[in-house]
Amino acid sequence: MLTCGCGRWMHTEGIEERAGEGGAPQWFIRSECRGCGLKVGVDVPEGQTYGLVDRLLWTDEALHRLDRMPPYVAVLVRDEVEQDIRRQGQRVVTCETLLRPRTGERLDWDPEAERRLERVPAPVRAMARIELERTAADRGLSRITVSLMEEIKAKYFGMAASK
Repeated sequence: MLTCGCGRWMHTEGIEERAGEGGAPQWFIRSECRGCGLKVGVDVPEGQTYGLVDRLLWTDEALHRLDRMPPYVAVLVRDEVEQDIRRQGQRVVTCETLLRPRTGERLDWDPEAERRLERVPAPVRAMARIELERTAADRGLSRITVSLMEEIKAKYFGMAASK
């Protein structure tokens, strides 16, 4: 843990996921002294917190993604993800770890499937993403494809895209 010059512990305020030199993933960890108000930020390689994170935190990007989910889904996702992170002995929830409780690993998206998802109306996009990722995870798939999207679309809306 960081100690401020005034003698108090620095409190972790947030974490940003960034691309570092050469595109290597990095985290920017923001900390603040609650005694004197000193604020510091440190760039570290992704996953290597060096004791700078004092509690379970979500990266800014993961929180943004969680905030875009419907409230009734977000509560369930938050609990499931945080339980998994604690089981793994970690303290940081990233965008990538949002799926780990179901899959144990990261799900990839075909580029065309990502483009199609962006065309889904914003109010249902988060729910569509969650359902697609959960279906893929339940089936042991590692990739979201257009054909899976069509299948889910037919299941919930009784239709498939016209060819």
